[in-house]
Amino acid sequence: MSDTPKQAPKTPARSTLKAVRGTRDLLPDQTPLWNHVESTARAVFARYGFGEIRTPIFEATDLFARGVGEETDIVSKEMFTWEDRARARAASEKAQSLTLRPESTAGTVRAYIEHKLGETGQLQKLYYIGPQFRRERPQRGRYRQFWQIGAEVIGPQSSGSESPLRDAEILEMLATLLDELGIRDWRLELNSVGSSEDRIRYNAALREALQPVKHLMCEDNQRRAETNPLRVLDSKDEADQEIINNLPKIADYLSDDSRTHFEAVKDALDACGVPYHLNPRLVRGLDYYTRTTFEFTVTTGLGTQNALLGGGRYDGLSEMLGGPRAPGIGFAIGEDRLILTLQAQAEADAAASGTTPTTTKFDAYIAPIGTAQNPAALALARELRAAGLKIEVGDGTFKLRKSFDTADTLARHIILLGEDEAATKTYTVKTFATGEQTKVPRIELTEKLRN
Repeated sequence: MSDTPKQAPKTPARSTLKAVRGTRDLLPDQTPLWNHVESTARAVFARYGFGEIRTPIFEATDLFARGVGEETDIVSKEMFTWEDRARARAASEKAQSLTLRPESTAGTVRAYIEHKLGETGQLQKLYYIGPQFRRERPQRGRYRQFWQIGAEVIGPQSSGSESPLRDAEILEMLATLLDELGIRDWRLELNSVGSSEDRIRYNAALREALQPVKHLMCEDNQRRAETNPLRVLDSKDEADQEIINNLPKIADYLSDDSRTHFEAVKDALDACGVPYHLNPRLVRGLDYYTRTTFEFTVTTGLGTQNALLGGGRYDGLSEMLGGPRAPGIGFAIGEDRLILTLQAQAEADAAASGTTPTTTKFDAYIAPIGTAQNPAALALARELRAAGLKIEVGDGTFKLRKSFDTADTLARHIILLGEDEAATKTYTVKTFATGEQTKVPRIELTEKLRN
């Protein structure tokens, strides 16, 4: 028998856990811009009479199959879907198919139907902000969990929901929002895809035009040419663009009603001074769209995939989902892409001016001198925060040099709090921008920090 001691088996190294591919963390230095965008959107929407709606992040799969369209890439390729087997076992019934929402219009219309919002007879103006989920190839500005800011205007026909004025109001509101956010050089692309009857005629014309050339196109477009020819117009395949450009234009297949509706939208935009560019290939990627469709694009920050937001009218969606007739129009902003655009513009501005972007600092950093002053430091911070000031508190274990270095990085002022300051309620305050250091009575401290 060997006397050599046996070695204990090695414990395998544990891999570092990371965010799932296509998702990401938004850290504290990033979220202020997100909060600014969202608060600006909420303020603009409120001025136009919109109220917030929050729908579940997952819905019955059939909602998207019926509403978005089974032949769309979203439904056929990109949805996160699973079977709710636990529910089926408990209820002894077939498992329900559930899907993380890939977009929010269908869920919003489902809520409109379920809660009988149309029975008020009033126009419903609803907005939402939240995550969506699509299993697509992650790339710059496109994630598998991404955020959208969107809004819908929907109601019974008697509420004026079908009016071209609603289309123009939505577009004018979006122009206002982008301007207030500081988005420069945006471009509104505009088209009409007509009524459902117009689309049937146009789809037939497209199918006929595609028959002799579809074998020359990519595999996806060959499939679309058979199942849903309108989707071919969405294709970004460079090799197919010449064929697509020579296909019939939907403007030639609009009924008189659809043409009149579109002209009224353009007239209202002209009256408001909102510029637009007609794009006969703009059909959007979802089956529920009718009449007006639109996209806002930008020239900075997004590269060739430059669409910032899009939407359109969906007059038959409520009926597709089993509800009453309720014409509507809406849009969704890719918030991730909006943030990229704002960041790119800020970087370009900084480069042009030779400056670096600044960060917002605390109004003051309270430095307790000794741990005995920690409670007094927290109490003073509470008072100053209640007055609306942004305050950070150090720790009495820090050496004075560390407190000054930390405060210089984080705040505009440092407040020294020792035994004398605590007893007299008069504090030593240094202003980093000027180097000035003064004694400030408590009664004057709030105003000193505010200025």
